[in-house]
Amino acid sequence: MHRRALTRKTVTKVTALLAAGAVVGPLAAGTAAVAAPGQPGPRYTAGAEGAGDPYFPASGNGGFDVQHYDLDLTFTPPGPAPAPLEGTLDATATITLTATQDLDRFQLDLRGLAATSVSVDGRPAAAVGQPEEGAAVEGAAFWQVSDDGARRWELVVQPRPKITKGQTVEVVVAYGGTTTRPEDVEEALYGWVTMRDGALVASEPDGSMTWFPVSDHPTDKATYSFEITVPEGKVAVANGLPVGEPVTTDGWTTWVWDAPDPMASYLATASVGDFEILPVAYSASGVPVLDYVDRDLSPTRRATTDASLALQPQMIDFFESLFGPFPFVSAGAIVDDDSVGYALETQTRAVYSGSAGQGTVAHETAHQWFGNSVSPERWQDIWLNEGWATYATWLWTEHRGGATTQAQFDTWYAPARTPSYWALPIGDPGPLGLFAGQVYNRGAGTLHALRLEVGDEAFFAGARLWLERYAGSAATAEDFQAVYEEASGQDLDGFFDAWLYGPVKPAL
Repeated sequence: MHRRALTRKTVTKVTALLAAGAVVGPLAAGTAAVAAPGQPGPRYTAGAEGAGDPYFPASGNGGFDVQHYDLDLTFTPPGPAPAPLEGTLDATATITLTATQDLDRFQLDLRGLAATSVSVDGRPAAAVGQPEEGAAVEGAAFWQVSDDGARRWELVVQPRPKITKGQTVEVVVAYGGTTTRPEDVEEALYGWVTMRDGALVASEPDGSMTWFPVSDHPTDKATYSFEITVPEGKVAVANGLPVGEPVTTDGWTTWVWDAPDPMASYLATASVGDFEILPVAYSASGVPVLDYVDRDLSPTRRATTDASLALQPQMIDFFESLFGPFPFVSAGAIVDDDSVGYALETQTRAVYSGSAGQGTVAHETAHQWFGNSVSPERWQDIWLNEGWATYATWLWTEHRGGATTQAQFDTWYAPARTPSYWALPIGDPGPLGLFAGQVYNRGAGTLHALRLEVGDEAFFAGARLWLERYAGSAATAEDFQAVYEEASGQDLDGFFDAWLYGPVKPAL
């Protein structure tokens, strides 16, 4: 991802939230009570309201593991100005999940949209108002919780009969409402961002809840399928590969997509716009590259975009030579003339707003290995995503005859910087530091310093081992260190302490 720096306004806002206790620790209020010492606990309990991530305590959910999302979306974009910049989404999500505990009730993240019906294995639940804390609810039921201050937006489902540990069920949620332009904790646009000609869908870190009910955390990966119905003439693009040709009936066109590889929710997209479908290209290893480019790009931006996207097969070939096979069924891009101010590595089909430059395309392509195949188990480890994508771009620049990785490292490392630059611990930058420049550049610098520390053979062997061991899942910085200690035979405690957490410029 490429993101702009934090503003003083957002830092002040979230600092106030933290001080007020609005953002709470993992597995906070709303989880099941613990039995008194010596007393057996209840067999069926509520799944946790969050995945346990300290940065986003209410994101994700506990008590189950999602296997698959089947999303049937009908989207009406806004009318021409001066009509409000709002769309309409009418949707059904069919969610296959497996209980990891005996469940009395469970929760899915859903923000800004209303659930109208819920069933579990075909048994309907009744819509009820949000009960008072601790109040019992009879029978199968569902309700929604919205707390903007705590950043908690939940669809609570109470199935009857209850769900036993290990049981797989199918949850069907009909939902919808008005789509707008939601913002993340930094007040940046994210999620289902309504545009005049459609929607640009880019959800890092927890914006998928703005367009479907979801366990919105990277630790709960699932496969996806999409049916996206839009007004005739619009193009709907999602992850994976298209299934058949789009079908048009009575002025509406349905686009079907299948994404069979495990995917973190923030990497899902279903962007809609006036896209030109470019001819499919292929890497040397046979990876299909599918590109969708807005017809309204200016000639200058279109020329830059076309030249950059044409290099994707070569980028895949180069990164495969270093890191191993491309991890997914396809690659490609969505380039929209509207802007959210950043690009995002949406799985198999990166999103670029405004245009796509060569460096950004290399960055997002590298993310398919680092961040997408292996995702952060907790958001504090985002440097593993952004540091690797930035360092891979350095490697690509050298491969193309530009500055060497050492020269690029020197350009970053040599200048004098203020103490505040080095004070940010990239191994734990805080929820408002996720997209700080240090996470990207000090992250890349950390990797080059690691390469100097362990040598080229161990460095690239460690990268491949990391990607093989945790493919399709999530891992932590501690896991990463363990992989490199295994690959190099060295104790790297001091190295990682200095480069990830030290408040001063690390020594080489």
